Amino acid sequence: MSILFGLLAAAFYGAADFCGGFATKRSDMYAVTATSQAAGLLLLLVLLPLLGGHFTQHALLYGTIGGICGAGGVLLLYHALSIGKMGVVSPITAVLAAAVPVIAGFARGERLSTWQIAGIAIALVSVVLISLSTESDGQFEFSTVGVREAIASGVLLGAYLLFLSLAGRDAGVYPLLLARVASVVVLALCAAALRRPVVPARGSVAIVLFTGALDMGANVLYVLAVYAGYLSIAAVLTSLYPGSTVLLARIILGERLAVVQKIGVALALAGVALIAS
Repeated sequence: MSILFGLLAAAFYGAADFCGGFATKRSDMYAVTATSQAAGLLLLLVLLPLLGGHFTQHALLYGTIGGICGAGGVLLLYHALSIGKMGVVSPITAVLAAAVPVIAGFARGERLSTWQIAGIAIALVSVVLISLSTESDGQFEFSTVGVREAIASGVLLGAYLLFLSLAGRDAGVYPLLLARVASVVVLALCAAALRRPVVPARGSVAIVLFTGALDMGANVLYVLAVYAGYLSIAAVLTSLYPGSTVLLARIILGERLAVVQKIGVALALAGVALIAS
């Protein structure tokens, strides 16, 4: 079940990124992020009686810290993407976001088979390859602009995934609830300080709300994946979300996969198979 939930979380995260990308073409980045996060919070409040869990001190502590880390990670990611190259920023962020909980999982004594460790390594490599993008002339050019921000973003997003897992199964989705409250507050304060809008353009409201629902669904599935198995496995499988984004772009927008991305998809499938062995 951990593998299933992790893969579903990746699919939902990738779909949320795809929809969010559409929304940011019509609305301000802060408006899309703040509104989608708030929409996800409302959805979680509605589903809370069905998902269960208990409000605990650990849920409050780790959820709040995780939410602050998540908000900071998202803001740094968007900033890195705005000043750097997506083909450089995205792989760095995605791999570090997965590496932080994986390292923490090993430190906590998670015992994986040799095949599973190999699968995790292959999956991390696949995330880099799937996330790579080329310039309009087909060439890939490495640039250090935005790399520092991408590294900081990846560490913070990895910390977010880690903190969500620390409250324990008894807390259920309460850490996620408190994390989202903290995230919404931080984003709203940042938007107010920078005098940025928090309400999206009228024509993009629906897709922003849908983005928020997908993102929250992904977060819930990730938490369920952690509770059902190892943190390291759940985090790595969830980090495969760029594959979902790329696949949707191929199906809906007709974008072609580069050779390196096709290799990444093949490696991702191999990595999942080894993790499941």
